[in-house]
Amino acid sequence: MSEAQMNENKQGKLEKPESEIKQMWSALIQNKAAVVGMVIIGFLIFIALFGKWLMPYDPNYADLSVNKQPPSVAHWFGTDEQGRDIFSRVIDGTRVSLVVGLTAVSFALCIGTVLGAIAGYKGGKIDTFIMRLMDIMMSIPNILLAITFMAALGRGIDKAVIAIGLVTTPEYARIVRGSIMAIKDSEYVQAAKVIGNSDTKIIFKHILPNVLSPIIVRATLGISTAVLETAALGFLGLGVQPPYAEWGDMLGRARVFIFEAPYMLIFPGIAITLTVMAFNLLGDGLRDAFDPKARS
Repeated sequence: MSEAQMNENKQGKLEKPESEIKQMWSALIQNKAAVVGMVIIGFLIFIALFGKWLMPYDPNYADLSVNKQPPSVAHWFGTDEQGRDIFSRVIDGTRVSLVVGLTAVSFALCIGTVLGAIAGYKGGKIDTFIMRLMDIMMSIPNILLAITFMAALGRGIDKAVIAIGLVTTPEYARIVRGSIMAIKDSEYVQAAKVIGNSDTKIIFKHILPNVLSPIIVRATLGISTAVLETAALGFLGLGVQPPYAEWGDMLGRARVFIFEAPYMLIFPGIAITLTVMAFNLLGDGLRDAFDPKARS
């Protein structure tokens, strides 16, 4: 075979298509806003993991002789009303806020996925009962419902996780239900039924893996919501309790010093804003990356 014929055969061969995961990753990293979100989240995770070695002071050590000092070389973010270093407390609060946010979303995701899967797959009265319950919960503003749960459960970091997880459960249940109803009559689902697979196996092995995209996007955006609601509960004095440093609690305690020492509110507020923004940017980027039309 001549060299020209070999070149023609090479050119005639179809290029191997790029995998779906590579396409999504390529679309994600081309989204500058999503990359900014990932960088900020990576930085926050680093602070949460290694913050105790980065804090110049014990975040809970109080020294009234240096209370309400403005930012300086000794205290980069200043000190609060009890003389605690705000920089150290903001770093310590990163761990608390991320842990509460991630745990609450995981809790809501597990419950919402199970309820939504059952409702979407079974239908009928079971679907009606579960969805009406979810509708009732969604008709109440999240923060009011979270306050109600906190009043019933009591204060504490574990109670905050449960309360925030419960109020966000309906969102995941509705997403999973809608996605399952769209594909439960597909041929591969019917084939799984014919060969005798149980309903549980069909739901978790054949259906849920095909509806992960909207769930992942919503969970990413849900983390920002959970962080914000954690801060709101802390601001009201119902969330994470001392001695834990939490951004919302720091804002709540500093609000009476807004004119006397505004830096006590500024730095925790910036931390909340950056965290919420980062997860929102990443969630928007994931939504576009999972959507073939947006990628094209």
